[in-house]
Amino acid sequence: MTSRGVLYVHSAPRALCPHVEWAVEGVLGARATLDWIRQPAAPGTWRTEFSWQGRPGTASRLASALRGWHLLRFEVTADPAPGTEGERYSSTPDLGIFHAVTGIHGDILVPEDRLRAALNRAQRGETDLPTEIAALLGKPWDDELEPFRHAGEGAPVRWLHQVV
Repeated sequence: MTSRGVLYVHSAPRALCPHVEWAVEGVLGARATLDWIRQPAAPGTWRTEFSWQGRPGTASRLASALRGWHLLRFEVTADPAPGTEGERYSSTPDLGIFHAVTGIHGDILVPEDRLRAALNRAQRGETDLPTEIAALLGKPWDDELEPFRHAGEGAPVRWLHQVV
């Protein structure tokens, strides 16, 4: 079975760009040529997007390979396939990594045990329910990454939309 998805590196210092490529090649076991362009949202950084194909679990391996570099902002998606749900990983220097399972329409699927835990924290007064739900849906990551998702003039872009 083959899985497919997209790696979005929203911002990377120029010195890390070859290391990102090597990490992607190491996960995929094949040569990967990433086309880097300047990231106008963070001068001095570069962005790229790369469509990948691999075995199921490739998205998590890509996210794991990239998560150690604190200066990267990236997202990895995996499309749903027969027998597997989709996935989305988002990472920022300030927030770390976020993982969500996604359905066939791109909706984030939140397991009931995570919903129960969020409800329990809100009922105990540790936090409020809207904040808990926002975290379960990755809103803090979306808020931080949104300016970086907008590419420069004439650059290729694939929008990650929230489904409402």
